[in-house]
Amino acid sequence: MFTGQYNHTIDPKGRLILPAKFREILGEEFVVTKGLDGCLFVYPKDEWAKIEEKFREVPLTTKDARKFSRFFFSGAAPCELDKQGRVLLPQVLREYAELEKEVVVAGVLNRIEIWDSTKWSDESDYDDMDEIAEHMADLGLSI
Repeated sequence: MFTGQYNHTIDPKGRLILPAKFREILGEEFVVTKGLDGCLFVYPKDEWAKIEEKFREVPLTTKDARKFSRFFFSGAAPCELDKQGRVLLPQVLREYAELEKEVVVAGVLNRIEIWDSTKWSDESDYDDMDEIAEHMADLGLSI
């Protein structure tokens, strides 16, 4: 499980050092794709395989499923760590998430999210968390 948040920088070549704690769980090869809300999602290979399997069962007659599949899978790129623990994020994904230099790497259960630090600050407004928690309870998720 991925948890925690870390501030990092992307170097001029588009490489990002991932936290050691995350590298242990990810392994050497993993998948990076377009995430929701303008960030990138990073999945270990085994988690990615589970997602692929679920989407194979979604009927192609559903327009939203087709559109989301295109968004999610066409943006996916297999990646690996170099000897310094860095990942080269593909240019198209850096552009999608507007990643330039300062980023936040956040652990979110089965995935890692990579955010532009300014966007992360904007998304991290938790003033409405009580209301959101009520909606989560409606989904059967309570703490």
